[in-house]
Amino acid sequence: MTDQTDVGASAGIERNGTNPVPEAQRRGLPRGLFAVWFSWNVSIMGISYGIYVFGLGLSVVQAIVAGVLGYVMSALLVGVIAVGGPRTGLPTLTQTRFAFGFHGNKLPTFFAYLSNLGWKVTIITLASSTGAGLFARLWPDQFGRPGGHASTPAVVLWFVAVLAVVLVVAVFGHRLILRVESWIAYLTSVMTVVFIGLIVPHVRWGELGAAAHGSWWAFGGGVIMAMTISGISFLNYGGDFARYLPRFTPARAVIGWTAGGITLPLAVLLVLGVLLVASDAQLGNAAAADPIGALTALLPLWFFIPFSVVIVISLVAAAILGVYSSGLALLALGVPTSRAGTTAINTVIISAGAFYLLFVSDSFLATFQAFLALISVVMGTMGGIQLLDFIRQRRGGWNVDLAKRAGEGGRSGRWTALVSLGVATVVGLGLVTSSDPNIGRVVGFLLSDAAKKGVIGSTNVGVVIAMAIGAGLYALLTFVFKLDPKGIYAGVPERELSKVAS
Repeated sequence: MTDQTDVGASAGIERNGTNPVPEAQRRGLPRGLFAVWFSWNVSIMGISYGIYVFGLGLSVVQAIVAGVLGYVMSALLVGVIAVGGPRTGLPTLTQTRFAFGFHGNKLPTFFAYLSNLGWKVTIITLASSTGAGLFARLWPDQFGRPGGHASTPAVVLWFVAVLAVVLVVAVFGHRLILRVESWIAYLTSVMTVVFIGLIVPHVRWGELGAAAHGSWWAFGGGVIMAMTISGISFLNYGGDFARYLPRFTPARAVIGWTAGGITLPLAVLLVLGVLLVASDAQLGNAAAADPIGALTALLPLWFFIPFSVVIVISLVAAAILGVYSSGLALLALGVPTSRAGTTAINTVIISAGAFYLLFVSDSFLATFQAFLALISVVMGTMGGIQLLDFIRQRRGGWNVDLAKRAGEGGRSGRWTALVSLGVATVVGLGLVTSSDPNIGRVVGFLLSDAAKKGVIGSTNVGVVIAMAIGAGLYALLTFVFKLDPKGIYAGVPERELSKVAS
């Protein structure tokens, strides 16, 4: 590639960026992907997801089945996207140049970067405030304020510590990330099992049958909600952690270990969230608003202390992976720097964003999260087009020249993909709603007032509809009408074409 081709050694700081990972540096087994995705998703926030799905008016069984089904379906899509990693050796947001073109890819990649880094600001802020809250409870005289709140020095101390760990691991890159995430996966899984054992006694089993069965329409909404809050948000990064696997790693193994790592922790925590809210609406509502505060309040002090640390660690795990991928996104945008340089850029942005959230604004967070949620319309559509374009990429032997500039084997832009993205995004924004009143004025324009307050408006079904429309329109233009000329797949021996296609 012409941008970021310094591959360097396999040890120390990773130097691979948007270039294909050389065959000599390929290593590992697909089961290593499980720990990466498990540690990203094993978070106490998963309990809130179960509460949200149940809140659509479903019974306990319906909420559990709908949530797990949505998780599995969307996680499998991430697994399919991840297959492009070993086949090309490219990060996902570089591989999407195959579909959108070298420069055309910059538009969706910018939104992907904005979304990823935005959520990382939120996660690091939450990790810092959680750690500071622990210090305030243990040493109120030194780190507390009136009302039980953490002092500013406590928040700053935890913010610096969290940000330092995240950035050091992210800049060293893939090899260190796999090691760190494996240990975090083991630690968080053990502590989560103990946590579940302490929380389950609070479930009022006799109350679980009180909730009536919801309609099939509400059940479908639950499936879609689970999809949008889990796997769909990972579609643009699925291959980032699989690209170091050997080129001919079996696709089913990549898909299975990726989907399993996403689904298992989310499904277990969803079940716990459904049981809690179905048996105690007051506790469920409190956990939906503040899952960490509401649920840790039920823990004995001997476990509250280590579990609070584990909560911070799980948030750090998610932040590491997100910052790593956001650095690759910057390179895919064409920022003329190295991976270490992108980490420096991300440090400045995260510090500024987190400082604003922690010390300046009390009301900005909700609006910020509402805006980031809307970006999922673009991200889901981009992922749907990329998934469908795998047909074209596979037929061409996954030729990485198609990710280069025009004249070097690639295209500046592919209008079939860009038009499909634009049309589907407009439709998707017309079918979603926002809790923020300002954002709400410019979305949901295809919905009636009744629909905005019903299942469609509350589940963001527009994300999935936009994804389907984008993929469908792209298929029509590219494969049915053949309006986009076929690429030139040079330099791929026939025996490799047949091997990769299998």
